[in-house]
Amino acid sequence: MSARHYASLTGPDVRIRSGAATHVGRVRDHNEDSLIAQGRVYAIADGMGGHAAGEVASQIAVQCLGELNTREHVRSEDIVALLRRTNTEILESAARHPEQTGMGTTVAGLTVVDAGGAEHWIVFNVGDSRVYRFLGNRMSMVTQDHSEVREMVDAGLITADEALRHPLRNIITRSLGTEPGPTADVWVFPPHPGERFVLCSDGLSNEIDDRTIMVALQKYDDPQVAADALCMAAVEAGGRDNISVVVVAFDADEDDNDEADTAPRHTLMPT
Repeated sequence: MSARHYASLTGPDVRIRSGAATHVGRVRDHNEDSLIAQGRVYAIADGMGGHAAGEVASQIAVQCLGELNTREHVRSEDIVALLRRTNTEILESAARHPEQTGMGTTVAGLTVVDAGGAEHWIVFNVGDSRVYRFLGNRMSMVTQDHSEVREMVDAGLITADEALRHPLRNIITRSLGTEPGPTADVWVFPPHPGERFVLCSDGLSNEIDDRTIMVALQKYDDPQVAADALCMAAVEAGGRDNISVVVVAFDADEDDNDEADTAPRHTLMPT
């Protein structure tokens, strides 16, 4: 598979396919996750809060992100600003409806931005929902969890395997619906033909390991089939939380031009 990147994410020789699946799991009585896989906006939101408020917060998040499909051009700054406005809208909804007090949501997503005169992917996250990238038969986690156990792993206090079973594994350090608003992490990079992305709530990543996710991407070309298989694997592994998965596949002709190969790569640090 070519490692060259591509000039555009639109056009007759470009195809973006996606599939999405969500499941309440085996323990929870309702699903607080929301997702969007529409147009060129793909995102997972994992809601939290009592009295059915978690799904309100997560739904506000995906509705706000869906507005990006109405814009002709999107910059990375627009994503950061939109997430800040989403945080405000969640707080305002809770102020109008006291039963929603304390609600919040994580969010992790993928969309397209203009950068350096070419279209690039942008990955963003707040909280512990994740985005994985698969290219050239290798998979890596693009996002970094904003969680207590992640900080302990980074500090060398526990191992990654211990984090999976640690009693604080569900404690997150950033979420939407807080005052002051959280800082979103964003990464901008050029598209590569053949790459695949998996977006998921922690209901998936806490039940199955990264290798299982990668094997599903290798086994199933159809993003919907891959999303359904991953969701069911998490249910069968225990299903202790709501599970949501979005799989995105980018396919393009290989005869991209030289100008495409000189498009810049940007990595935006948290703002």
